[in-house]
Amino acid sequence: MTLTAIAREFHRSDAEIALSLTLTLAFRPVGAFIFGLLADRYGRRLPLMLDLVFYSLVEVLSGLAPTYVSFLVLRALFGIGMGGEWGVGASLVMEKVPPRLRGVFSGLLQQGYAAGYLLAALCYFVVYPRWGWRPMFFIGGLPALLALYVRFRVKESDVWKKTRHESWSGLGRAIASYWKLFLYLVALMTMMNFVSHGTQDLYPTFLQRDWGFTPQRRALLTALSMVGALTGGVLCGLYSDRLGRRRTIVLALTGAFLVIPLWAFAPALPLLVVGAFLMQFMVQGAWGVIPAHITELSPDSVRGFLPGFAYQCGVLIAGTVAWIEAVFAAHLTYAWAMALTAGTVFVLCAIVAALGPERRGIIYGEAR
Repeated sequence: MTLTAIAREFHRSDAEIALSLTLTLAFRPVGAFIFGLLADRYGRRLPLMLDLVFYSLVEVLSGLAPTYVSFLVLRALFGIGMGGEWGVGASLVMEKVPPRLRGVFSGLLQQGYAAGYLLAALCYFVVYPRWGWRPMFFIGGLPALLALYVRFRVKESDVWKKTRHESWSGLGRAIASYWKLFLYLVALMTMMNFVSHGTQDLYPTFLQRDWGFTPQRRALLTALSMVGALTGGVLCGLYSDRLGRRRTIVLALTGAFLVIPLWAFAPALPLLVVGAFLMQFMVQGAWGVIPAHITELSPDSVRGFLPGFAYQCGVLIAGTVAWIEAVFAAHLTYAWAMALTAGTVFVLCAIVAALGPERRGIIYGEAR
């Protein structure tokens, strides 16, 4: 949402500022590697608290960046913190949820992302017109307060206590033994991240460049699309407990493919609003299944590391999508750049999901 304003202040192009998005995504595997190993060796709570404080601090410092280069460095560091959070948090939550409710809680967990996006859009609506882009990053430091909640109110995972590794060498051997599963998870999460970032990261820029939206109108439409995301993520997560994880992902991506014309080429504003809502309903519907699906696929002894690291390796590969779309848009339009990208990745992602394994409803902590 602040991409064009940052580009204007640092006298850079949209594509050059979009590189900061790519850097953030590219450094997320580093965080997943570090904090994921800590989570399987020392438990889920402590790494989660450290990570929350680290990335909140870097987010605040990003709002103080004096130059383009310093901004890029800080966004790379933010990527390390951002990458560490998902795997540790997802393993902690999924290990505490009853199997029969895992799908719906998976949707709730993953749509914390959409809820954050919604809050960011509302902050953009209120803060940006008055004070500019920098205070937006100051507000992003608030998650540090969650570390206090984890410290005093969240108990350690019983599954981790049963399956913890007594040495680093034992953990390393366990991780290496699941290399085939790791490669599949990387392929799946690469496509899933192409799907989400390809439909979200440059959408506010598309609204400005192709539709001439003001900051307030961009914020409102983005917020509305995130309401669709929240709804789709929870509902698809819920129904994945009945339909299966893979089938739900494929159905959601099929719906997203059908919505592309309305989402990118709407002839009138009301249809654009409907398209934005439906697109994120479908995209985040597919994503709502992911926390349950890939933690179920991951063995107990490496659940803190394997799904999170695979997820962030997928982000690393897919992190170029914003830059690719910005480059294409310089020669076409944002609408065509985003539509062609979205259609391609929807099809490929559905194929990867359909061909993979599934372990819906397994009991964590049991030998297998």
